[in-house]
Amino acid sequence: MAYKVFIDGMAGTAGLELATLLEAREDIEILKIDEDKRKDIDEKVKFFSEADISFMCLPDESARETISRVPEGCRVIDTSTAHRTAEGWTYGLAEIGLREEIRKADRVSNPGCHATAFILAARPLVENGLIAKDADIAVTSITGYSGGGKKMIAEYEDDERDGLLDSPAQYALGQQHKHLPEMMKYALLDKEPVFMPVVSDYYRGMCVSVPVFGGPGVEATGKLISDYYKDEKLIEVTVCDQPRIYAADMAGTDACRIYIHGNDERTIVTSCIDNLGKGAAGAAVQNMDIMLGLDK
Repeated sequence: MAYKVFIDGMAGTAGLELATLLEAREDIEILKIDEDKRKDIDEKVKFFSEADISFMCLPDESARETISRVPEGCRVIDTSTAHRTAEGWTYGLAEIGLREEIRKADRVSNPGCHATAFILAARPLVENGLIAKDADIAVTSITGYSGGGKKMIAEYEDDERDGLLDSPAQYALGQQHKHLPEMMKYALLDKEPVFMPVVSDYYRGMCVSVPVFGGPGVEATGKLISDYYKDEKLIEVTVCDQPRIYAADMAGTDACRIYIHGNDERTIVTSCIDNLGKGAAGAAVQNMDIMLGLDK
């Protein structure tokens, strides 16, 4: 049996990656809308109604407008920011205890890439009291340029690009990054962290580092996080003393590797994912599999 899937917005970066993943599967049939009708809301609704699962890979406003026309009972995964903290939507990060909610849901919001990596690192720490819910936290995230979408990809891959793009660039400096609300909510924090994302000259992969002051030390922190994710096949926890962590460590995978480094006074928990894998399309496919009962 092949499940019917519709991707609304298949021409974007996330949509293309998602299509690539699904086209490789024999149990999935991708429903294709005519190119000249891909923005026709009435035509799109027909596809949402026919599909077993639909994905919205759209800008936020388009996602809100589209879902307002989609009938109840149609199962939808939204990859935009529009519904990640919205009432009536289930947050699609199974590893933080939401797998059964995702399985039953008709509306699932796919997490942001920075948010995914941050929450997977921070939530066990907050739940177990290593980070207070009202703590002041400073978080650094390093990402490849594919996370910026088509415009940023074109900018970095232009043969005549600005030489400054050779060096890493901090951005979202006004502390208004669109992932912050979900980062706070699903890490169980009472306030948003100070967040410093950095984009660098490589295509995909990211790492997010969360500091722990005091606490039980490296080994105990590693055991705590290992125990928290012991039944999660897509999460690997590593306590080690290698001198470097590469932000592209998990590029090309749908998994997350969490590193613990430091000493008894200061510990760094670093979560590495592929921003297009576990941080986007890979997570969307994982959520689809859970909703269809295909997860193993």
